[in-house]
Amino acid sequence: MQAAAVPTPLGVLEAMPLAVAMRQELWLYPAVEIVHIAGLAVLVGSIVVLDLRLLGFSRSIPVSALTRHVLPWTAAAFMLIVPTGLLMFTAHAADFLTNRAFQLKLLLIMLAGVNAGLFHVGTYRSVALWDRDTAPPARVRVHAAVSLLLWFSVISCGRLLAYL
Repeated sequence: MQAAAVPTPLGVLEAMPLAVAMRQELWLYPAVEIVHIAGLAVLVGSIVVLDLRLLGFSRSIPVSALTRHVLPWTAAAFMLIVPTGLLMFTAHAADFLTNRAFQLKLLLIMLAGVNAGLFHVGTYRSVALWDRDTAPPARVRVHAAVSLLLWFSVISCGRLLAYL
């Protein structure tokens, strides 16, 4: 008599009813992906607007006012893309975890979060000195450039998931 195979955590995740539905219902996965991409557009769009200002464009707009304006949009979009991303992940967890583009995407998202955190708890504290009508300091421009590079790389990795 053969012993029953012990299910792996990823197998258990992929066998959950919602994960099965994500694979089997014709429009469910594409609908969730559309919401995910729309959320990503708002997230990255709000970040790009702020990063461009931090690079020195539109200097007449106060950085502090723009930050107060875009950060709620960024946070709301993040709260949308996390659950939709998790839903898509449950449908193909084993495939995603072995996909280099997915691994790199997660690393890049983490690095983008660290970059944003360091900016907001450190560099941003001196915003009153460069808030309006002046060039932001080099360290501010570096944070913005790194942010843009990371988020465009995240988007690239997301697209590559289908091909790798």
